Amino acid sequence: MNDNLGGPGNLLDTTDCLEAVGVFKGWKNFMFIITILCLLLLQGAFWLVRLGLVRTGQEPADEAPVAAVSSDVNMPADVNDAAATDPNDPNATTAMQPAEPKPARKSFLPFEITFDHVSWAVRFVNAVAALAAIIYCLTTLFSLKVSLMGRLGGINHISRAFFISLLMVVFLLPWQIVFGPGLPGAIYLPAELAQACSAKPGGIFEQVLFYLRFSGYWLLVVLLLILAQLRSSRWTGAILRRLEVI
Repeated sequence: MNDNLGGPGNLLDTTDCLEAVGVFKGWKNFMFIITILCLLLLQGAFWLVRLGLVRTGQEPADEAPVAAVSSDVNMPADVNDAAATDPNDPNATTAMQPAEPKPARKSFLPFEITFDHVSWAVRFVNAVAALAAIIYCLTTLFSLKVSLMGRLGGINHISRAFFISLLMVVFLLPWQIVFGPGLPGAIYLPAELAQACSAKPGGIFEQVLFYLRFSGYWLLVVLLLILAQLRSSRWTGAILRRLEVI
């Protein structure tokens, strides 16, 4: 077996496979960074809306003030109206002012961010994250094929990295668009974010499901992505050890 690996033709094939591995490794690392940044931006957008730093416009309205009743019910309506507007009349009733809208929390950013800005950013980041994750999974698959063809070693690590990255893509994509809210993905839509953050807080179970949807699911995808990257790094180390033996 070592004689076959040491032949001129096999050495040339191994060199070509190593060059291909270098290309795929560079693109894989680049897509890893892009995907991680997009996931961080998505989580940051969620917390901006959740903490009230950005108003969605769908917050529940404050309770309407109770109408004031005149102290003298026997007086005519026009007299009551006149008394209500006369501050010197002892029978006058004080008109209640409408409740002021609840102001948004002060943002730590030097400029104002509206929900329209967040919606545009979320749509753009969703597209980039889905595309980068799919390319990451494909480059891992191509690395597996090159490793098999060139017998470079580390098949165990790169195979695990491919399947983990495939699971990451499956959990990331917004399946709720196709199958409804019962089967969501880690990627959320702006309308979904606004509706969830503007709804009245429910019980503990509803709160747990809410944070699992927007943070727990996200954390699972991040962990899968990091695990796939670590496995591919072990694959690179296995290739280097095999080449030293050869």
